[in-house]
Amino acid sequence: MSTTALTPMTKIEIVVPGDDAADIAELIRSVGARGYTSVSGVSGFGHHGARGGRMLFNDHDALTLLITVVPDHRADAIVAGIRPILDRTSGVMFVSATAVSRPDYFA
Repeated sequence: MSTTALTPMTKIEIVVPGDDAADIAELIRSVGARGYTSVSGVSGFGHHGARGGRMLFNDHDALTLLITVVPDHRADAIVAGIRPILDRTSGVMFVSATAVSRPDYFA
């Protein structure tokens, strides 16, 4: 299969504190996305300094990465909904073009 046979989509990746992950997941579902991937306990270094991965007794302070892939026409609603959440928390969002081999999984 060549890449020309793939269907263009939009990938949205959001890193937020664990306490905000449920709100992001609900937003993703509410605009008609068919699914998302959630990875809790992610770590990294950024604007707010170093963030640890999995916390032994406190999952609320850990970061969660949510990834969704949607048809381009659904991306604006997700981005618009996430921006107010990111205005009050320390998260980040990445939006990029991607391509998928099974577009019916995402439409």
